Amino acid sequence: MHDREHARRGRPHDLRRPRRARRRAERRAVALLQRQVRTTLGTQARSVNVTQIPLSRPPVDDEIKQAVLAAIDSRQYILGPQCREFEAELARYVGAKHCILSNSATAGLWLTLRGLGVKAGDEILVPSHTAFPTIEAICFAEATPVFVDADEFYTMDAHDAAAKATPRTVGVVPVHLYGQPVDVDAARGLASRLGVWMLEDCAQAHGAAWKDQKVGSFGRAGVFSFYPSKNLTVMGDGGAIVTNDDEIAARCRRLRDHGRTNKDIHEEVGFNLRFNDIQAAIGRVMLRRLDAMNDHRRALAARYDRALAGLPLGLPEERPHGRHVYHLYVVRTPRRNELAAFLKARNIQTGIHYPVPSHRQPAVEKFAPPPLPTTERLVDEILTLPISAGHTEAEIDAVAKAVREFFGA
Repeated sequence: MHDREHARRGRPHDLRRPRRARRRAERRAVALLQRQVRTTLGTQARSVNVTQIPLSRPPVDDEIKQAVLAAIDSRQYILGPQCREFEAELARYVGAKHCILSNSATAGLWLTLRGLGVKAGDEILVPSHTAFPTIEAICFAEATPVFVDADEFYTMDAHDAAAKATPRTVGVVPVHLYGQPVDVDAARGLASRLGVWMLEDCAQAHGAAWKDQKVGSFGRAGVFSFYPSKNLTVMGDGGAIVTNDDEIAARCRRLRDHGRTNKDIHEEVGFNLRFNDIQAAIGRVMLRRLDAMNDHRRALAARYDRALAGLPLGLPEERPHGRHVYHLYVVRTPRRNELAAFLKARNIQTGIHYPVPSHRQPAVEKFAPPPLPTTERLVDEILTLPISAGHTEAEIDAVAKAVREFFGA
C-alpha cells in the first residue's frame, strides 16, 4: 500500500528524499553565500555581484511590511484614512497648511500649474538641468518652458533667469536638485521683482532646508516625489503637493479626482491622479524615519568627501545657508566615462543625472534656447556615485577605494 500510494502520487519513494536533500543543500548554499557577502562587505568592503553596491537601496523591513498588511486589511484603498493621515503628517513636517497626494510628482506639478491658472502662451522660467518630468508638466499645461542655465551648485542661475524674463513670464520653477536647495533668497527675490509666482520642485529634496526652513514652504506651492530612490519613498510612484493657498489646494484636490467635489458632482473635467492607502502607509513609516535617514546620507557624503579629497575630481559642495540631504552624490571629471566603466568592472553601479540636458531633448526642440554653457559643460562630466539610506559605511569605503585606485592614488 505504501509503495502504491507513492506511485499514485507520481513521485517514487526513492526519489523524494534526494530531492528534499538537494533543496536543503541549495538553501544552505544560499545562506552561506549571504553570510559571505555580509562578511565581505563588513570587513573587506568588496562587492560580490553587480547589485552588491547599487546606486540606491531602499530600506525594507518588518515595520514597513506590517504597515502594508494593515492597510490591506483595512479594506480602504483609495484616498482613505492612510492617505489622509499621510497628507496631514507631511504638511506638518514641511510647515505647510495643505498636502495633496497624487500618483506621481509629474502629476503633482501639472495639477499645481492648473491650480495656478497657467494657460497656453504663458512662459515659465525653469532650469534645463533637471529631470525631464519638470519640463513635461509645463508642456502638459500648454505653457512654454524658458530654459535657464545652471549655477556652480548645479541649480538654477537666478541671474540668467532674470535675463530671460519677458512680459509673458508668469512663474518660476526652481528645482532643489540632488538634495541641494536652490538659493531661495535669489529665486524668491526674482519672482517678487517680476511679480510672478514661484513653484518649488522638491522631488529630490525631502527634508532639505534653507536657513533652517524646509523646502516646499517658500513658494506658492511645492511638489515632492516618492519614487523608490528618493529620500522619502513609498516603494513605487507617488507625489505630493504642499501649499498654504486654500484655492490651489481645493482645485488640486478636485482635479486629481475627476474634477468632482463629491461622489456625484463634477465641477470641471479632471483626471484620475489619486493616491492609494497601501503606499501611503509605507510613506508614513518612511516619514517618521526621514530625518534619521537624511542624517545617514549626510554622514556617508562626508565620508566620501574625506576619502576623495585631493583627487582631480570635483566634489559636491553644500551651499551656504542650505542643508543638503544628498539624494545623489554627484562628482565631476572630464574622465567621467572612463571612471564609470572602471567602477562597473568592479561591480559598482553609477549613474548620470542627466546626460542630455532638457533643452536638447527632441521633444522640446522648438523651445531650444541659445547655448547654456554651464549646463552643457557639466552634463559631459558629472557622475553619480552610490548613496542612500540603505548603504553602509563599508560600501562607501569600497567605492571610494575604487575611485582612488582609478586615479592612481
